[in-house]
Amino acid sequence: MTRVIVLLSGPIAAGKTTLCDELVARFGFTVFKTRELSQQLMKDSPSERGALQKAGEALDKRTKGEWIAKSLAQRVQETGANGNVVVDSVRIKKQIDGVRRAFGSQVVHIHLTADEKVLERRYNARRRKARIKELPTYEQARKDSTEKDVDTLKADADVVIDSGRCTDSDVLVRVASRLGLYGRRVQPLVDVLIGGQYGSEGKGHIASFLAPEYDYLLRVGGPNAGHKVYEEPEPYTHHQLPSGTRRTEAGLIIGPGAVLSVPKLLKEISECTITVDRLSIDPCAMLIDETDIRFEERTLKGEIGSTAQGVGKATSRKILRSAARPKVKLAKESAELKPYLKETLRVLDDAFSVGKRVFVEGTQGTGLSLHHGTYPYVTSRDTSGSGCLAEAGIAPTRVRRTIVVVRSYPIRVQSPPSGTSGPMGVDLSWAAVSKRSGIPLAKLKKSEKTSTTKRDRRVAEFNWSLLRKAVSLNGPTDIALTFADYIDRLNAEARRFEQLSEETLRFIEEIECVASAPVSLIATRFDHRSIIDRRAW
Repeated sequence: MTRVIVLLSGPIAAGKTTLCDELVARFGFTVFKTRELSQQLMKDSPSERGALQKAGEALDKRTKGEWIAKSLAQRVQETGANGNVVVDSVRIKKQIDGVRRAFGSQVVHIHLTADEKVLERRYNARRRKARIKELPTYEQARKDSTEKDVDTLKADADVVIDSGRCTDSDVLVRVASRLGLYGRRVQPLVDVLIGGQYGSEGKGHIASFLAPEYDYLLRVGGPNAGHKVYEEPEPYTHHQLPSGTRRTEAGLIIGPGAVLSVPKLLKEISECTITVDRLSIDPCAMLIDETDIRFEERTLKGEIGSTAQGVGKATSRKILRSAARPKVKLAKESAELKPYLKETLRVLDDAFSVGKRVFVEGTQGTGLSLHHGTYPYVTSRDTSGSGCLAEAGIAPTRVRRTIVVVRSYPIRVQSPPSGTSGPMGVDLSWAAVSKRSGIPLAKLKKSEKTSTTKRDRRVAEFNWSLLRKAVSLNGPTDIALTFADYIDRLNAEARRFEQLSEETLRFIEEIECVASAPVSLIATRFDHRSIIDRRAW
């Protein structure tokens, strides 16, 4: 049984075929062309406006307008169509009545109209590229008796739109909204993962664990953040694609606020064997230029310990707009990325309209936020949940869960020789962490290197005021705690919550008190079975 039969009516050049094509392309409608049907039924009917008008009138007279309903019913039965159908177009009320009798409440009649001068201008413009041979003038086309009376059908229509006062996109939005194609209400279908400290909280490990629960994975930020995921025989680090890319077949999205290194992105696409239909890259994502990288290597790398991937400099050029030098280049200008280009908003709208779930993976950490961190020892973007949603193009009312990831001992990249990577609270040595946890110092030093630049990391005591700040900025529904083995090496063997050490349980209890949110996920080590899942969702 088909869901909806859309009947389009209106004068020539009112925009019926354009709307029909958009419903087919955007929402997957099956199209039923009455012009093609009349040509089949009147086999000697040429593809010319005047002859088609006469053929339609003859069919109406012979069948009392029932030919469309009968042919449509037969087509639906033959094809087993169970989706939406658009009929382009109906021209008299008897045709509409016949379809309504056959399909009942499934029928929605949409009438497009416009001012005569607008219609005439459009008609003259389309004659040069028309799909059929048009009559020489609009006046001649309108002389047909049926065409002359077609605007009377708006009295029967469920929806009437003056297309002369709208763009083609406006018409589509109005029709799609009336048909409920965007969904009847905003549903909370988005979960967001945010770093709660200075990055390197283990977001990739958590994101990879959660990924199979979603239909789409969306990553924000740029290649200055590396998210390592557990894989055998070797872990894999994602710099541009979502961390769950190799763990699920979910759709992948890189949003309009992303900053891209084309060579690194293409390398990752190749290594992860990503097909064109799976990945959507927004046309407005920013491309890094080689000059951006060289600039950061000369300046920010030695001053604040920047990864010098060019993300900050590229972002500053995007803000300068037409005054930027070199000029800004967006993803839509890259021939190599062209096969993957899709507008994020459109992909998400289509996903939300059918109840698909989306996972947004933030990069870096709240303490590195351009606006909320300790400036200038920050990154080049707002790393809070709100900032990530803005980069992705997702409304806050879409959010269901916000997960803030914190590690037992926060880290920052090692300070450069002539500068600092920024304050951390109470600094600590890896030797102290080794002594407390029982993990060999050599093992800690080997693993605690940055994912992108492989530089050593600084470490500090857990920063409770930073946690409170992250909570205030992000409003988490859940906390994910990582590196529980750094509290006590024996936690690495825990498979259940009650198997964690007493010290760890007290630590989690205090996190929940400060955060006013449950610690729902606990990573005990970097392994395929290393996350204790306490979620109630």
